[in-house]
Amino acid sequence: MSFSTTLDAAQPPFVLAVDVGSTGTRAGLYDAAGLPIKGLRNKIPHAFTTVANGTSTIDPDQVVREIRQVIGAVLDAFPAAASGRSGAATASAGVAVSPIGGVALDTFASSLVGVDAQNNAITPCYTYADSRTAPQVNYLKSILHEDDTQQRTGTRQHTGYLPARFLWLQQTQPDTFARVRHWLSLGEYAWLKIIGTTAAGTSTAAWTGMLNRWEGTWDRELCELVGVDVDQLSPIAHPSQPLTPADDVAATWPLLADAAWFAPISDGHSQSIGTGLTDSSQMVLSAATSGALRVLVDGDVENLPRGLWCNRIDETRSILGGALNDVGRAVTWLETTLRLPEQEVIEEMLQGEPTPGVPLVLPWFSGEPSTGWVGEARAVFSRVNAATTPLEFYRGTMEGVALSYVRMLRDLVRVTGSPREILGTGRVSLEIPGLMQMIADAAESPVIPVTIKRSTLHGTALHALEILAPDVERAPVDRGETFQPARERALYYHRRMERFQVLYDKVVAHGN
Repeated sequence: MSFSTTLDAAQPPFVLAVDVGSTGTRAGLYDAAGLPIKGLRNKIPHAFTTVANGTSTIDPDQVVREIRQVIGAVLDAFPAAASGRSGAATASAGVAVSPIGGVALDTFASSLVGVDAQNNAITPCYTYADSRTAPQVNYLKSILHEDDTQQRTGTRQHTGYLPARFLWLQQTQPDTFARVRHWLSLGEYAWLKIIGTTAAGTSTAAWTGMLNRWEGTWDRELCELVGVDVDQLSPIAHPSQPLTPADDVAATWPLLADAAWFAPISDGHSQSIGTGLTDSSQMVLSAATSGALRVLVDGDVENLPRGLWCNRIDETRSILGGALNDVGRAVTWLETTLRLPEQEVIEEMLQGEPTPGVPLVLPWFSGEPSTGWVGEARAVFSRVNAATTPLEFYRGTMEGVALSYVRMLRDLVRVTGSPREILGTGRVSLEIPGLMQMIADAAESPVIPVTIKRSTLHGTALHALEILAPDVERAPVDRGETFQPARERALYYHRRMERFQVLYDKVVAHGN
């Protein structure tokens, strides 16, 4: 079954969705049922600039250009005759108008760009993976009552969030820090340059670590502590509060003349709903460059466990979860570092019976977010000897990734109970099914792969459709064959988890 529709069969209103991820910028057109319209998508690849000292940045103006290009490419491919197609909206004078009802944008979470009085970027875009702020994280941990701060903002201090980044910038680049008029996420900056106005979507604000989740406003205590005035941050816009673009936007893109432009949201938000997450009986396991395990909950979670975060996404809902920086990134490291056999051999090994003696791996190549929140943590390989093979290195690392997901699962179950189903999504979940089997075995729970491509882009479209077409039934996402846990492997993974935790306590927690 193909999860898509043709332009002739598509149901208006349409949404032009844009996704800025860690590997590229893409756009696609979706109909009111949430189906991608064939032939109307575009992608431009990119990569973060990374340095061994923890640097992870990207040029914000490069991304703005990419967004313009992918929007333009989709609109250029959209037939001019589509505005007069059967079923298109019609103005009062009888003149057909574009069926594109909205434009929505998601970006990778926890980004930061500083702009001057002329709204030009004077810093790079700092990404969630930039870990140079570890000393500032430790300082904040020493002066804050972290349990209280976590309950208020939904998260603990970590290099992936903005409080420590503001302190780092203030201390390492004081002249630039003083020149910044406004601090924006990458999505906010893009909309400011493209449509002339901006706001932070609720989930974009939440994923900064600086949103007061009880009040839905910027947390004044943290702002004062890190030297940022609340007026330097964007207003927060719920999904029901679309933006009004400048007049020249309609002149540039006539097909978008009547479209509502939605404030940018985080990719964690969009991927969760794009995978099919509807209530707290489901969990979404994301496995892409980074990873996460998330649950959609009504309202705010009280007594948030230490190892989890809770981020608001609109007026009534939040996403509860945990994150893992290195999933696809760990796979890339393995592929470029080791002499590995063909992927078929790797898959056979991953899905086969576990064997004693593989290395025990803490898979944090760019820091540990939840559950331990140690931003300066780095990968640890234990029980390596002269006979250890590349395949054993690979399996040990994948086991470390699987056990990291299980650590998050254990905390989530304490709040929401055991899930009815775990939905697997993301590039790595499709390319390395053996990892999904390993997670099912270690978690002792079935994992159902969601096989649609671009689930994050799909979720960004659904985010807008909740406002534009609330009464239209959404098309169900395609699913693959369920990975059932092999019960006879449970004891092996219980023992591996015990050793994993001992190694963590000795190396990572002790060093922190």
